[in-house]
Amino acid sequence: QVQLVESGGGLVQAGGSLRLSCVASGSIFRLNAMGWYPQVPGKQRELTASITSGGTTNYADSVKGRFTISIDNAKNTVYLQMNSLKPADTAVYYCNAKMGYLNVNYWGQGTQVTVSS
Repeated sequence: QVQLVESGGGLVQAGGSLRLSCVASGSIFRLNAMGWYPQVPGKQRELTASITSGGTTNYADSVKGRFTISIDNAKNTVYLQMNSLKPADTAVYYCNAKMGYLNVNYWGQGTQVTVSS
């Protein structure tokens, strides 16, 4: 069993910052990558940022220059620093981890981020 636990969400005004954290625990084997997928009601989760265990990052165009993803491999923890937040960033942010030779997906329970105008 693998558990992903997110934290750091909340309510912030436009232009503000938040830092999300996600800790992976349990039967972790070959952690290949971790990422963050926001979801709003009625829409699918979409990748906003991901990072491999080697440090290669990928960002959605909408967050480039505002969000920074980082990983602490020793702690199996991924962080998402979100700056210059916009109301359009409001969503439930789900942590994702890809593990093993088949890149099996694991998901956290989500953390709510609300940006007020």
